[in-house]
Amino acid sequence: MIFKKQYTLSALLATGLLAQPLLADESMDKMWGDSHTQASAETSARAQFFDDSNYGMFIHWGLYSNLGGQWKNQTFYGIGEWIKRQMQIPGDEYQALAGDFNPSQFDAKAIVRTAKAAGMKYIIITSKHHEGFAMFDSEHPFNIVDASPFARDPMKELADACREADLGFGFYYSHNQDWTSPGAHGGPKVNPDGSKATFEKYFREKCYPQVKEICTNYGPLSFVWFDTPGSMPKEFVMELVDLVRETQPNAMLCSRVGHGMGDYLSLGDMEVPARNHEGLWETCDTTNDSWSYAWYDQNWKDSKTILHRLVATVGRGGSYLLNVGPDGTGRVPAPAAEYLVEAGEWLQKHPNVVYAAGPSPWGAAMPWGDVTTYGEHLNLVVFEWPTDGRIHLSGLEADIDSAGLRTENGELLPLKWSKQGSWVMVDAGGLTREQASGLASVIELKLKAAPVIDPTLGVHPNLSTLLLAEFATAEGATKKGLRWMEKFGEWKHVTQVGEWQENGLATWEVDVAEAGAYYLDLTYRGEDRPVWSIATDEGVTLQNQQAATSGYHAYPFGILNFKQPGKHKIMVSLVEGDPVKSSLKSIRLTPAR
Repeated sequence: MIFKKQYTLSALLATGLLAQPLLADESMDKMWGDSHTQASAETSARAQFFDDSNYGMFIHWGLYSNLGGQWKNQTFYGIGEWIKRQMQIPGDEYQALAGDFNPSQFDAKAIVRTAKAAGMKYIIITSKHHEGFAMFDSEHPFNIVDASPFARDPMKELADACREADLGFGFYYSHNQDWTSPGAHGGPKVNPDGSKATFEKYFREKCYPQVKEICTNYGPLSFVWFDTPGSMPKEFVMELVDLVRETQPNAMLCSRVGHGMGDYLSLGDMEVPARNHEGLWETCDTTNDSWSYAWYDQNWKDSKTILHRLVATVGRGGSYLLNVGPDGTGRVPAPAAEYLVEAGEWLQKHPNVVYAAGPSPWGAAMPWGDVTTYGEHLNLVVFEWPTDGRIHLSGLEADIDSAGLRTENGELLPLKWSKQGSWVMVDAGGLTREQASGLASVIELKLKAAPVIDPTLGVHPNLSTLLLAEFATAEGATKKGLRWMEKFGEWKHVTQVGEWQENGLATWEVDVAEAGAYYLDLTYRGEDRPVWSIATDEGVTLQNQQAATSGYHAYPFGILNFKQPGKHKIMVSLVEGDPVKSSLKSIRLTPAR
């Protein structure tokens, strides 16, 4: 069986995703273990659903949701599901919170309706997060049925509702961390009787039995999603994998089960990669900053942002798992639901952009948007229209059979196109404001043959072009991926060039559509006032001194002229400044005319 994501451009791999990270909390890094390494290659029939769906709903909901990011009138400004650990809430006090947990507004069918309206194809929900509280009916007493006044099994209600609505369904289960169970990672070191707690006792008496419960009591599952394996011994992970394979043969396992045993790769939290990534993979993201409900967190992704990140993920060859965090009453926050449904209305009109869609043959986003593929079609998803209405594509060597704009009512409005050198230009300049409005526009290109692409980065003549360090080659300097937290658990990801040696260079190979003048901005961080030099293979040089900060910031450096269109090299070097603390993130070229 052939899966589309196994056929991305091999020349665009080398993602740097597994480079040594820079962390805000090294202890968290240890919890991941090897969960971000490539999972085993999955080629079975069960992968087809995952490979075609490309979009699912993640739900973080637990006892922490009732706190909403606040403990004893003090707000924890971080991801809400970590409040017990980060605010050091004693175990007995935390477990006592179950007595006040009564999510009376929980409506499984309403959540499923939201997911369906959003265009999502499956739901994965936290059956037990790191806090140790089971959101299902379990033999272990710390669960929502036995320990709370709610006294219902919301996981059964949600599983039934998904099955009735023909949505896939799966469980998240924290198998290594359990902060209220003796012996588990992060849990008490001693048992209630004072004896030393062991991980094996936790595994035998709670973890394995509960995984068996979720795998046998809720019907067919599409996913079993473990998390943060850390240093969990391999033999225990193997037992869980064998249990899932035996009881749920059609369930997909993500790589966070540990030890490379998953069916597909799960990237870092909130990470949408800049370039195509091979194989079956997902990125999990959230609708605001926290995963679980937090009273203060109103930083909602609007419908356009959701679509942009969804299309970018599919365009890189992956699947997008987008989280919502119901509050303590069981309701999905209204802004999250509203923006999800707005994005879903767009998806209903343009399903081929996402479902069963393949990655962009360019391997990276475009200044105006992104590309996915469907059969012999290229879906050009335009999020930012150039003022002249002309969409440019670099390096497309295949012949075009037709081009058209897919209108809101489903019609295909024919468009003209032309080719000049290595560039194709699709002319949509005659569109009305109504035709080019909305969350995004879709131009469909039908090709006469499979796309043949020169992946050289294009410098566009009518929009700003961002050249990320991800796509540069480093000589006499180090290129690596970094990640850090803005607030606790709010991950940011970047690839930078730093650790400069004498005469070190970051070099981009580009294809310039039109000669002329381009404003150049440099985005970097450092100390004091470093001096940077930017040069081209035509002998044009910019050099300037600018301030620096500890965070990445864009600084204008002047006008860079290209004397001729076509292939060029842009080289950046650090002339003066701290070679260790000065790191380069990107350059941006904006047409001066």
